[in-house]
Amino acid sequence: MNITQTTQAGTLESNDILVTLKPNPEGTIEIHLQSVVLKQFGKQIKAIILSTLQNHGITSCLCECEDKGALDHVIIARVESAIQRQL
Repeated sequence: MNITQTTQAGTLESNDILVTLKPNPEGTIEIHLQSVVLKQFGKQIKAIILSTLQNHGITSCLCECEDKGALDHVIIARVESAIQRQL
């Protein structure tokens, strides 16, 4: 499934993440991450986002995320919420 419209979930509050999904004309999944813990957990956060998108059948989107120290389950919930708003 491709993302066809822009959707968002989350906030910029402490311990949360703002996830924005947009259509990607390239036809791939691209993840752009800004995080206060990028050096320590950037790879893990991107892997969680990618696996969540793939588990929901997303094959093409531009995912822009601004993380403020969210835990793994919060990241998954925000990505899933953004996907559901697409439907």
